[in-house]
Order: sequence, then structure tokens, then C-alpha cells
Amino acid sequence: MTALDTPISTTDARPSAAKAFRAILWRDLFVTGKEFWVFLAQVALQPLFMLFIFAKVLNAGGYVSDSYAHLLLPGIVALTAFLTALQTVSFPLIMEFSFTREIEDRLLAPLPTYLVAVEKLLLAILRALASAVLMFPIGALVLGSAPWHSDGVPLLIASLILGSWVGAGIGLALGTMVPPSKISVIFAVILTPLMFTGATQYPWQSLDSMRWFQVVTALNPLTYLSEGVRAAVVPEVPHIPAWICVLVLIASGAIFTAIGIRGFMRRAIN
Repeated sequence: MTALDTPISTTDARPSAAKAFRAILWRDLFVTGKEFWVFLAQVALQPLFMLFIFAKVLNAGGYVSDSYAHLLLPGIVALTAFLTALQTVSFPLIMEFSFTREIEDRLLAPLPTYLVAVEKLLLAILRALASAVLMFPIGALVLGSAPWHSDGVPLLIASLILGSWVGAGIGLALGTMVPPSKISVIFAVILTPLMFTGATQYPWQSLDSMRWFQVVTALNPLTYLSEGVRAAVVPEVPHIPAWICVLVLIASGAIFTAIGIRGFMRRAIN
């Protein structure tokens, strides 16, 4: 039998799941890089104005102290990473399952269905980390300086990765559960409480005099990201112990990811 007569194995001809996964992830990262200025406007505009109003304008009016800016920036970094991860998954997924049907192309890729959801989570985490990194120079530009504590870098990295994972997991769960007709209502109901009960503008321990609100804030996973970043960057500010923040973020990430992947598999099969 000659080489020409040798049958080609379909197994050899098909790309591996890992190769297909990398190709899809690279395509999404390439699109993000190509639209960098759009990405920058999406992730930086709201935090930029929050920093400017809360830290500069209110400080100029004497309503907040100079030290408040360094307390606020870690919370803004946490909020930016969390919302970037959540929105990176949720909005496109809702559209892909309803209007554009682009998800069908991804589901035809030679990899297990659940890995399509994992790729979306990983992309969201990478975009969220990029947005968090961008917030430090933006914060320094607005405030004149940005707080930094070199010993807290490992905790900062761990908190941002885990917090971005939680945001992406929530986004995946919402993206598979929310019908397109309810997008505006659901996100108005969910995002606003998430933003303002996540200890981004205040340390959690400062709520001792408002015990009921402190309890509500403790139920928000964003609180533990904010407190983790704050513990890493401005450790002198009272905060929730870092190990508690890490454990809660790991548990929250696992729970929301499981819910999201289960919802994704159900929608994909249907």
C-alpha cells in the first residue's frame, strides 16, 4: 500500500479541543485589542467620573478629607474589574442566544460545550484584569497619586483574579437566565444594588452603627473584592481579614460558575 492509499484518520484531521479553545480565545482577545479605545471608554468612563466627583469635587468643597481619595480608589478598582467581567459575559451572551445566534458557530467548534462557557469566563477575567490595571494610572492622573503597598501585591493579584471570576460567573448566570425583553429591567434591579452595597465607597467596618446595612453589604460578593483590594493597597484602613475575603470569593466563584455553566448547557441544548 502506497502513502497515497493510506486512509487519513479523521481523528488526526480534527483539531484538538485545546487547540480550538485557544483559537476562540485568541480571536476574542484580538477583537478586544483591535477595539482597544472602545474597550477603554467602556471600562474607564464611569470610574473616571466617580473618582473625579467623589474625590476631587467633594474634596474641593470640603465635604470629604484628602485621605478619602486613597480609600476610594481601591473600591473603584474592584468595582471596575467586577462590572467589566460581569458585562463582558452577560450582554453578549443574551444577544448571542436570542438575536445574533452567533453562539451556534461556537457550539459547532470541536470542543465540549461546557468549554465554550469556560472560554467566555476566561475572556471576561482577562478583560477585567486589564481594566483594573488601567485604573491605577487613571486614578493617579485624577488624584495626583495612587496608593500602593508593595507587600500587598500577591493579595491584590489574588483578589482581582478571584473577584473577576465571581463577576464573570454572575454574568454567565444572568446571560443564560435573563430573556432579552427583560434586559433593562433585570440589570437595573441587579446592578444598582450590587454597585452601592459592595463597600466600594466605604470600608465595611465603618458600617458598625448601621448594623442592618452592614449585614446586607456582607451578602454582596463585591464587598469581599473591595475589602481584599483595600487590604492589599491601603492596609492601614480597617478591613475584613484577607483570608475571609479570599475564601468567600472562591466559594462565590464556584457557586455562580456552576449555576452559569448549567444554564449555558441547558440553553445550548435547547
